[in-house]
Amino acid sequence: MSGLSELDAEVVGCRRCARLVAWREEVAANPRRAFVGQAYWGRPVPSFGDTHPLVLIVGLAPAAHGANRTGRMFTGDRSGDFLYASLHRVGMANQAEATGLDDGLELIGCRITATVRCAPPANKPTPAERRNCAGYLERELALCADASVLVALGGLAWDAVLRILGPVRPKPRFGHGAEVEVAGRTLLGCFHPSQQNTFTGRLTPPMIDEVLARAKELAGSAAP
Repeated sequence: MSGLSELDAEVVGCRRCARLVAWREEVAANPRRAFVGQAYWGRPVPSFGDTHPLVLIVGLAPAAHGANRTGRMFTGDRSGDFLYASLHRVGMANQAEATGLDDGLELIGCRITATVRCAPPANKPTPAERRNCAGYLERELALCADASVLVALGGLAWDAVLRILGPVRPKPRFGHGAEVEVAGRTLLGCFHPSQQNTFTGRLTPPMIDEVLARAKELAGSAAP
């Protein structure tokens, strides 16, 4: 078993945060009407994508009826629809759709992870829950040593990466399109593809395409 496979297996078996364990299992036992009859994953969600990525995309946490249902990062909800469509447009995914583990989706040169691996109530993990999960992301960053470009989806992901790779003084401010060199890697900021951002036009398809295309460009220039 590879290092990433071992890490993923450890993540899936994690029960460190009592509140998150209770919530993810409650959601799985009481699905939304649209998903009644479907078997929910209801566990921590492992990372997804290339096992030797040049780009690592870091989100916040699984969605209760998205990845907590399907068992794959950003799969089964509108945030994932928005993200994977962009990855397909810039050539880092073989298709635009992400519906479930057997949908044939493959990522090309990139991998998707998160700062917290369990679905949190109201999509808001507590500081203690983020700390409990931080070691998993730290290990993944070490295992993905060739990932010269990191894309942070949102300010919390940006801060989590800086805490692991830093310290950087003065602390770089998060923003869409922000770009900073840290510990020999390039960190890019991107607004999170949440419905709150995509439905209001705060994040548009051209905006996310620009960041992901920049990530691919930088990774290509850094590749041996």
